[in-house]
Amino acid sequence: MPFIDLESNLPASKFPEEFLKKLCSTTAAVLGKPEDRMNLSVKPGLAMLVAGSSAPCILLKVSAIGVTDTAEKNKENSGQIFKFLTEELGLSEDRIAIRFYPLEPWQVGKKGTVMTFL
Repeated sequence: MPFIDLESNLPASKFPEEFLKKLCSTTAAVLGKPEDRMNLSVKPGLAMLVAGSSAPCILLKVSAIGVTDTAEKNKENSGQIFKFLTEELGLSEDRIAIRFYPLEPWQVGKKGTVMTFL
């Protein structure tokens, strides 16, 4: 059950529903997870600095069980997610930062319990 949280100083108009669907399907494919298990939030229009500049930028947080727990996995995941974001939004790689967080099943609540008991 991955969680994708995108923060940006870009306006909300850059993130129509079609973009959200593409981001969901792309990150699901990259992480090897079914789309119906993905959780996605986008927070546009924030006051942000990346590398000391307020030029258009994105901070992306990827939290997931079993697919963000090694440097090798995150390197591969990062490359594919960067490719999607740079192509879709026209940003250069230096304006995007991705943070990966491994989750354990007991850290994710669903249906009144945690993932280990579903």
